[in-house]
Amino acid sequence: MNPTTALLIIDIQNDYFPGGAFELWNAEATLDRIEAAVHKAQACQIPVILVQHVAKAGKGPAPFFNAGTAGVALHPRMLAAAPGAPVVIKQSADSFHDTNLDALLSQLGIKRLLVCGMMTQNCVAFTATSKPAEKYAVQIVSDCCTTVSEMLHLIALSGVSTRIPLLSSAEAF
Repeated sequence: MNPTTALLIIDIQNDYFPGGAFELWNAEATLDRIEAAVHKAQACQIPVILVQHVAKAGKGPAPFFNAGTAGVALHPRMLAAAPGAPVVIKQSADSFHDTNLDALLSQLGIKRLLVCGMMTQNCVAFTATSKPAEKYAVQIVSDCCTTVSEMLHLIALSGVSTRIPLLSSAEAF
C-alpha cells in the first residue's frame, strides 16, 4: 500500500452512541466497520488520525460535545483500536478549520486521505470538501460513516459524490 495514505476518523464520540446526547442511526455497526478499517490500515502501515469535536465554550453550552462532559470523549473502543493515534481537536464541521490537521498531514507526507466518521452530511462532507483538502487525493469510506438517519446518510453521500470519490472499506485498503 502507498505509505502516503492516511485514515482520518471524524468524531467517534460518546454523545453519538446509545445514552449520549445525540444518538445517531447505526452508530454501533458503523463503529464495528471503523474498527475493522483501523486494523486494515494498521496492517498496511497507514497512519490513523482521530478527530474530536469540542464545542466552543464562548458560545455557551452546546447541545452536545461540551468540554468536561462524558459525551465529548472519544469512544473507548475507538481509543482501544487506535492507541497512540494523533487526535486533532476541532470546533467546527471542517476538520481543517483552525486545527493542526493540514500541518500534521504535511509532516507525515500524506498525499491520499481516506475520510470516515460521523456525521456524513456535516463533518465528513465539510472536511472532505474543505479548501485545504484539495491538495490531497480525498476519498470517503462510505460504509464507515453514519448520521441521524439512513435516508440523510444516503442523501449526503449522493450529494458529496459529485466532488469526492466514495469507496467501501473493502476497496479502500
